[in-house]
Order: sequence, then structure tokens, then C-alpha cells
Amino acid sequence: MSDRIEKFGSSLIQHGPENDRVYLMKLAPADLPDIVGKLERFAGEVGYGKIFAKVPAGAAEPFLAAEFRTEATIPRFYRGEEDAVFLGRYLKARRGEEKKPELVREVLETARAKAGTHDRVPLPENMVCRPTTAADAEEMAEVYKEVFASYPFPIHDPAYLRQTMEEDVAYFGVWEDGRLIALSSAEMDREGQNAEMTDFATLPQCRGRGLAHYLLHIMETEMPGHGIKTLYTIARAYSHGMNITFAKCGYIFSGTLTHNTQIFGDLESMNIWYKNL
Repeated sequence: MSDRIEKFGSSLIQHGPENDRVYLMKLAPADLPDIVGKLERFAGEVGYGKIFAKVPAGAAEPFLAAEFRTEATIPRFYRGEEDAVFLGRYLKARRGEEKKPELVREVLETARAKAGTHDRVPLPENMVCRPTTAADAEEMAEVYKEVFASYPFPIHDPAYLRQTMEEDVAYFGVWEDGRLIALSSAEMDREGQNAEMTDFATLPQCRGRGLAHYLLHIMETEMPGHGIKTLYTIARAYSHGMNITFAKCGYIFSGTLTHNTQIFGDLESMNIWYKNL
């Protein structure tokens, strides 16, 4: 069962056993400061191991006072003006202790060594890249099923993909000879004027051809037209691929979220990269 997204007071959270956490996705200022204690009580009652919060820098103090720790920051995240702070509160001590510190360091060092080195190559004539539509949802779900055995959101479900298309998520795909082979999405916060570059998936037999780079470039080109000023991603800290992709494309590393997200049946740490447009 996928984690649920629902209102918590006037704020928005995601929670559930898949990620064993509560994620404060969007904070309503009116909920401060009481929301901090309410999140802790809620997580404790259910037995979750982590509370993860993304909040404006000006709202971070009540969380820090309650033993949340800063795991990443993104400058000018909200409306191109206010910084965002990514905070973690570990209710199970072992969850807060990185289990693969050497791998996290090695992935980051490799990615940083390739920073800013990407040269965009045109797609071959038998490929096309375009925004997806609701009519593509079944084919998109099949790609996500093949690439991801598990995922924090139900992207294997065509109905979910159609719903999110109506809720400020823009998906992009690459087709080869009429067959969908790669996908990505931009989850837009129009009010905050930021977007998460996410849901990258390339069929295994089609990897190594720079499709993720191409999709990222297309999304970057499209986002200013939607009023977006800051782009970011949350990439698997144990995997070289997407960290290298974002580093090559000029994104800046801003921190690691320890044991934050369930991917392929295990909790993995995640790196945050950002770019101010």
C-alpha cells in the first residue's frame, strides 16, 4: 500500500509504512508552532521511524528546538526569495545513523568531479521528446513498473498519473520508433515558484544514451514559462547515475537526507541538488 497524502491541520503531509515516516510537504504558517508537537505525537502513535519536513527558513526554529536536524538547504527556494530547510527528526536512533557512509562519499565525490561537463546531444531522427498527456498514462505506468519495483508514490497506477497531470505535475517522455522508452516529471509548486525534477526512468535496454540529460534539459527549458524560479531534485545517495546527471547539468549539492525514502524494497539516503534559474 502506497503512502497517503493528506491534510494535517492546514498543512500537507505524506505518511505511511512504505517509507516509515511522516513527510511535511507543505507547511501552513497558521499551524506553527503547534504542528511540531502534533507531528511528533502522530508519528509516535503510529510507530514511524522518521519525521521529514520541508519548511521556509523563517519557520525552522520550532523544529530545531524540538531536536530536528538540518539535512539540506536550498537558497531562494520560495518565490526566488526565501530559503528552504529540509529537516529530519529520528524517532528510531538507528535510522539516523548512515549505514553506507563510504558509498555516500564516493558517489558524491564522483558526481562533483564531473560538475558542469555536460554537452547536450540532439536526439536521433527516430526519437521524439514531448510532454505526455492523459492518453499516455497506461504506457507510462508500464515503463515505471519495469524500472521501479517499488516507489514512494503510486506511479505504477495510470489513474494516479492522470490525476497528478491535473495537479501541476508535468511529465515528459522520449519515444523511439513510437515506443516510450524514458520518462521524467516536474512537480511544480506554482505558489512557491519551485519544481522538483523527478521520476526519471529509462528502460534498462535503453540506458547509457544520455536520455536523462535530454529530459532534464527539456524540463529546464519549459519551467520558466510556468513561473518557476528554482529547480531541485532528491536523488538516491547510493547510486551514481542521477547524481552525476545533475552535477553535469550545473546543479549544486546541498545535503543528504539519511535513510529517507524506500526504493527497491529498502530505505535509502537521498541527496538534494538544486539550481536557481
